[in-house]
Amino acid sequence: MAGMIPRQFIDDLLARADIVELIDSRVPLKKAGKNYQACCPFHTEKSPSFSVSQDKQFYHCFGCGEHGNAISFLMEFDRLEFPDAVEELAAHYNMDVPREQTNRSPAQQKQAQQAYLQKQDDYELMLQISRFYQQQLKVAVDKDNAIAYLKGRGLSGEIVKRFGIGYISDTWEGMMKVFGGNGETNQQLVDLGMAIQGDKNKPYDRFRGRIQFPIRDKRGRVVGFGGRVLSDGTPKYLNSPETRIYHKGQELYGLYEAKQANKQLTRLVVVEGYMDVVALAQHGVDYAVAALGTATTPEQLQTLFRTVKEVICCYDGDRAGRDAAWRAMDNALPLIQDGYSLKFVFLPDGEDPDSLIREQGQAAFEAMLNTATPLSQFLFDHLLSQIDMSSPEGKGAAIGAFQPYLAKLPDSNLKDALVTKLANQFGASNELQLKKLQASFTHVTSPKAAIKRPKITPVRLAIALLLEHPHIVEILPDPSILKDLNLPGIPLLNSLLSLCKQNPKVSGAQLIEHFRGQEAGKQLTKLMCLEHHVQAENAEDTFLDIIENFLNKFLENRSNELLEKQRSVGLTKAEMGELHGLLSEQK
Repeated sequence: MAGMIPRQFIDDLLARADIVELIDSRVPLKKAGKNYQACCPFHTEKSPSFSVSQDKQFYHCFGCGEHGNAISFLMEFDRLEFPDAVEELAAHYNMDVPREQTNRSPAQQKQAQQAYLQKQDDYELMLQISRFYQQQLKVAVDKDNAIAYLKGRGLSGEIVKRFGIGYISDTWEGMMKVFGGNGETNQQLVDLGMAIQGDKNKPYDRFRGRIQFPIRDKRGRVVGFGGRVLSDGTPKYLNSPETRIYHKGQELYGLYEAKQANKQLTRLVVVEGYMDVVALAQHGVDYAVAALGTATTPEQLQTLFRTVKEVICCYDGDRAGRDAAWRAMDNALPLIQDGYSLKFVFLPDGEDPDSLIREQGQAAFEAMLNTATPLSQFLFDHLLSQIDMSSPEGKGAAIGAFQPYLAKLPDSNLKDALVTKLANQFGASNELQLKKLQASFTHVTSPKAAIKRPKITPVRLAIALLLEHPHIVEILPDPSILKDLNLPGIPLLNSLLSLCKQNPKVSGAQLIEHFRGQEAGKQLTKLMCLEHHVQAENAEDTFLDIIENFLNKFLENRSNELLEKQRSVGLTKAEMGELHGLLSEQK
């Protein structure tokens, strides 16, 4: 049932999760003292400022300010919504995510439940259709044609199974007869791009007479299909349209399969078609993916660089292939940072990755990948081929041609090398223009300079220490001793003290999770990263000193308040007793 994920389950999940293991599987970390570090995956930087604390189960970038726990990291890095991030983390630890009733109004709860169930039902229906296509490859009347085609492309039964490849006969209602029925289901199939609304409101199969390639998202859920026609029909390849669960600019065909086949991917090859991906996997190159459109989108490139540090685009050597490579390079420029590379391979005329690897084998194909053209060389070759470099005017025009592309590149060693190469290429005659070119890139404010560090106040320091060492609450005789103190931040501190008392083994990451989506949560994530320089062995004494100062402040303020009242209107018997007690406490 759709509903809120129980708070206790989230606490249990975070208690089981290891944030170092999680992040290291996506961004390789290096030990740095008691913490781990890497170049930040959320902004471009030359030296690592992204720190991961195993003790705190928390990450923080001192450059751009991104920070959070294991769930936050999945939300930011894998671009998941909160429930999906919890599902993803839970799946890693083989935990089922429970749901509970919410405090929403009945109408809101019903709407949320319907949306949740609709989404789950969509994924389940697409999975069942995928299994149906796979079954048809075994039982369809004309299955022999499909099997002969796949064998003719050199594919084994094992690789067909790994990619979930199936088949559908060339009939109008092959899939609809099995999955269609009432109007609601028919509409769902139309919405998911599996059927087309025909005359008299009667839907018919979108895919007919085709080899079916299921498209899986990052979590392995079937979200769409690509169909390769067996006859002379057109188009040769037919893809699912955009739907509520499938957005082609965000998905990469074969990425899920590549991750399943490789525990630690180091590079990915981007090719143009489904069959290229499958054929390369058949011959041992099981790290290929295909963009699901005419050009590799910024979102797809971001996914690629979040998965590996080396991306090789392998395209046809014709005009269309080189145009696709140029668009990919242009989209990738803002994402390139030191340690990451984008390279290009252009195939001989008449060849594609499928035909080439079948003819020459894995070793020859990978040798070709190893000689791929780096982005910098591709950029130079492409731009200089359009300019007459034999004249000063041509050299000046070249500098202008490079400027918009260099402007897209973040500050990095690559950018410095490109500017230096320009200087070497064009000589001293354009030195002034080159200096102007370099100066135009120095006006961007460093992310580090934009981060406001919170001022250390006693309340903030107390909260920061409590987040780092929640067990401190055990040294307090009564966690509610500050309930009457009226100071900014004390209500939040009291809430944390109460949570720590309820669960003595709670971690800072779990405490912060209790306030997700609230303003207090934002404050706590900043305070988790507070640079207070209090050593762990001094944390308890420092915390007690702060609490004692708070109490002394309260006693002083309350005494002054009562003394002022005594001078003006007098005190009741109870207030007089309170005043005497307060004054004796301060002696």
